[in-house]
This record gives sequence, structure tokens and C-alpha cells, in this order.
Amino acid sequence: MGGGVGIPYRNEKTVDVKKYISALYKKMNKYSKTLVLEPGRALIGNAGVLITKIEYIKKTKTKNFAIVDAAMNDLMRPALYQAWHQIMPVEKRTSAKATYDVVGPVCETGDFLGLDRPLSIKPDDLLAICDVGAYGFALGSNYNSRLRPAEVLVSGKKLIPLRKRETYPDLWRKEFLEF
Repeated sequence: MGGGVGIPYRNEKTVDVKKYISALYKKMNKYSKTLVLEPGRALIGNAGVLITKIEYIKKTKTKNFAIVDAAMNDLMRPALYQAWHQIMPVEKRTSAKATYDVVGPVCETGDFLGLDRPLSIKPDDLLAICDVGAYGFALGSNYNSRLRPAEVLVSGKKLIPLRKRETYPDLWRKEFLEF
């Protein structure tokens, strides 16, 4: 995979920011224009984690599935263009790992958060899906009438609520209920 200014996902190498800025400066220095860069994911991408609970584990002859309570509406990137996000148990287990597709409860073929992940897990475990800071809530939707999750800022040992979990009245608030 190519490198870029941003966060490494899977076997990616990122550009050294100081070298990148220096190279830009050398090329742009001769112009009397102002160059503005929007660093985006380089600043916030790896700052976010989506926490999801394993609702059910389904094992078949050919594949294992961890069905979680998060879905493609919470993190669209894997379904949209097969983006890879690290997925890890919140609590580590010492039992043997098996390979799972981590999938959501929306009845869509594309409702997956990670495919072929070696995990040591069981139902009710929490999973952390990493590097969703620039992509989680910002790209989230109410697809299939799903409610968007709460947002919490973690600062040291402090938890600071930023946004409440949506409720169904929130979802219906702008709809006309009478014709």
C-alpha cells in the first residue's frame, strides 16, 4: 500500500511530516501564494475508537461470525470501500484465537466492520474498532432506523460526555406524524 500523511492502517508507511512540509516548502517557496493544508485524519483519525458488544457468535463449516451491536451505519468505511480498521478485544483473553468476520445486525451483505480477524472472543465481550476518529460519527447515519451511539471524550481517567446516544423520539422529531 502507498504511504501518505495520515494514520497507518495495515502495513502502511506514513510520510514523515517534517520531510513532507520541507519538500512542499522547497517547491512552493518560489510562488507568492499562500498554501493551506487540511491535515484531516492525520490529527483526529486515530483519536477515535468505536466500542461494540458481541451479541452472538455464529460458527459454520467455512466461516465464523461475530455479530456485534455496531453496524455499517456507525462505521461506513469497511462496507463502502473495504477500509481496514484494527479490531481488538477490550479485555484480552488467553484462549486460542479463531478467525472471524465481525459483522453488524443490519441485513445487508456489506454490513461488516472487519473480515478475517484472528480474535479470542466470546458473546458479550466488548471490541474496540480503532482509528475511527475522522470517520465514525461524521460519516454515521440512521440507516435502517438505527440510532447513532453516544460520544465520550477520554482524558486521562476522566470520561467527558460529548453527545448523548440518540433515542427514537430524536429520530422521529422532524417527521410529520399526521397527514
